[in-house]
Amino acid sequence: MPLIRERDSKRLHIKGKLMGESLVSESFLDSLEVAPQKRLFPDVNVIKIGGQSICDRGKHALPGIMDEIIANREQHKMLLMTGGGTRSRHIYAIGLELGMPTGIIAAFGNTVSKQNALLVATLLADHGGIEIEQDAIMKLPNYLAQGGIPVTQGMPPYDFFAIPPEKGRIPIHRTDVGTILMADLIGARSCIFVKDEQGLYTDDPKKDPEAEFIPKISVTELKELGLDDLILERPCLDILHNSQVLDHVQIINGLEYGNLTKALAGEHVGTIITRE
Repeated sequence: MPLIRERDSKRLHIKGKLMGESLVSESFLDSLEVAPQKRLFPDVNVIKIGGQSICDRGKHALPGIMDEIIANREQHKMLLMTGGGTRSRHIYAIGLELGMPTGIIAAFGNTVSKQNALLVATLLADHGGIEIEQDAIMKLPNYLAQGGIPVTQGMPPYDFFAIPPEKGRIPIHRTDVGTILMADLIGARSCIFVKDEQGLYTDDPKKDPEAEFIPKISVTELKELGLDDLILERPCLDILHNSQVLDHVQIINGLEYGNLTKALAGEHVGTIITRE
C-alpha cells in the first residue's frame, strides 16, 4: 500500500479515500461511497424482555414468556435481552438525590439489567439458556448451533461515557436503546419488545383510560405527533430511522400468551413502528 507525505505538514499518509480527512466534514460524508451494510445474523430474532413490565412480575409473567421461548426455539433463533425495571429506577432515584453524574447512573442501570439477564438465563438453563456478555456477540453462531438460548443484558455499554441528556441526568440510552442497537449491529430478522401493554398508545394507558391504541406508524409520523410519553426510549426512533438493515420494530404485550409466537411468525400483533 503506497505511502504519501504531505508537503506542508510532512505527515505520512496511507493512500486511500479517508486520507487526510477529518471525518466530520458534511460534504465529504455526502460524497463518500460505502458498501451496503452486511447483515451478520439475518436469521436471528432480537427479543427484549422488559424489566419493570415482565421481570419484576416474577411468576405472574415470566413463566408464560419462558414457555413461548422454549416452544419456539427449534423454529426460530433468538437472542434475548433484558431490561432493568423497578430496581434500576430505585437506584437512579438514589443516585440523583446524591448528585451522581449520568455516567455513574448508567453504570447502576447496567448492573440491574445484568441481574435480570442472569435470572432469565437461569430459568432457561435446562433448555439451553446461557448468559453471555455483549462483546461475545460474534460467538452467537456457536451458542445457537449447540441449541443454546443466549441471554444478555440490554443496557448499552456506555457506562461512565453515557451522554448527558438535554434534561436532567437520567441516561436516555437505556435497555430499549441497547436492544435496537444490537439488532441493527447484527442485521437481525426482527426486533421485538416484550412489554405489558398492547403496544403504542397516544398516552400512557395506565394513567389515561382515553388513550388511543396505535397499531402501526412510521418514525416520521410518530415524531410529528409530539407525544408526551412513549412506550420506547426516544433515541430508538432515530436509530431505526437511520438503520440500513432494520425496517421496523414490534412492541407486543407479553402478558398475553401467544403474542410472542405470533410476532416471531411475522404476524401483525401489537404495534409496528416502521422506518419509512
